[in-house]
Amino acid sequence: MSRLNIAITGFGGIGRKVAELLSVRAERYRQQFDLDVRIVGVCGSSAGLIEEDGLTPEALADRSSYTPGLSGDTFIEQVPADLLIEASPTDFRTGGAALGYIRTAFRRRMHVIAISKGALVHDFPGLHAQASRQGLALKVSGAAGSAMPTVDLVQYNLAGCEVKSLSAIVTGTTNIILSEMMDRECSFADALAEAQRLGIAESDPTLDTHGWDTACKIAILCSAAFGDVIDVQAMKRQGIDHVTLDDVRRWKVQGVMPRLVGRVDRSAGVCDASVGIELCGPDHPFARAHGRAKAVHVVTDLMGELTLTGGGSSPYGTAAAALKDLEHILRDTRLAPRLRSL
Repeated sequence: MSRLNIAITGFGGIGRKVAELLSVRAERYRQQFDLDVRIVGVCGSSAGLIEEDGLTPEALADRSSYTPGLSGDTFIEQVPADLLIEASPTDFRTGGAALGYIRTAFRRRMHVIAISKGALVHDFPGLHAQASRQGLALKVSGAAGSAMPTVDLVQYNLAGCEVKSLSAIVTGTTNIILSEMMDRECSFADALAEAQRLGIAESDPTLDTHGWDTACKIAILCSAAFGDVIDVQAMKRQGIDHVTLDDVRRWKVQGVMPRLVGRVDRSAGVCDASVGIELCGPDHPFARAHGRAKAVHVVTDLMGELTLTGGGSSPYGTAAAALKDLEHILRDTRLAPRLRSL
């Protein structure tokens, strides 16, 4: 049986969920792929842990055993991994620490599964080219809709046709806030407080509520699925922080449901992307994508229109998307032989 060594950078809430699911699925990988999958290193912003023989769940949970300073370049240059799962905080303006992790991982011949969005938004073409030159995988499901399989839908399921347009609810935080405001007829501040109480909204929710999270995910989708580069900071973008109680009352009278939607128009052959509030009538499928749920609607030239709803936001959903990418790598005949010969 061969080994597959995995490193996780950005070992926060989602990174820990990835590690938990890898442990749960270890026997499945042995039986299905004849592969011993082990986590050999994890790091956060200031400390990390490396063990070539593999880290147990108990070792990962004992934060007192982490080595201060074992992070950044020091960690990624030392960890004996074959595959990196990158889950650092998003910095779409500079790429953040994630950009360095991914570039070094490719230089050291590691496959990469990216959950963090910043590096992908900052330089997807460069990272994709670096991976391609070395015959390595760059998978991004966890960064572009997580439990909602937007990239897979376009890349695989709709590969036999041309996608004319795509619209999607890809940020669960904004969807639950808007749903709360309409259900309870409450203010933005009250709905945000409830989303934070439920652990869905961050303590600083502006990346979501100002529309940046949706814009980043749409840009990654355009790059990964269509090969088009989108400047997120130049994208037409609207958030939800300006929505008032008067807006809510007016929309309730009109019988419409507000949704923050990322939209891609490809009628001219390239991606024209935007983010904004759309008012959906009761028969629109997006109106029924309630609370944490997400949705994607695609118009194609040959397969007609398709709508997928569900995939609510949660750390486990994002972690599962990353592990879906792992299984795609293991099943890919171009990539799997490299893993099995380690």
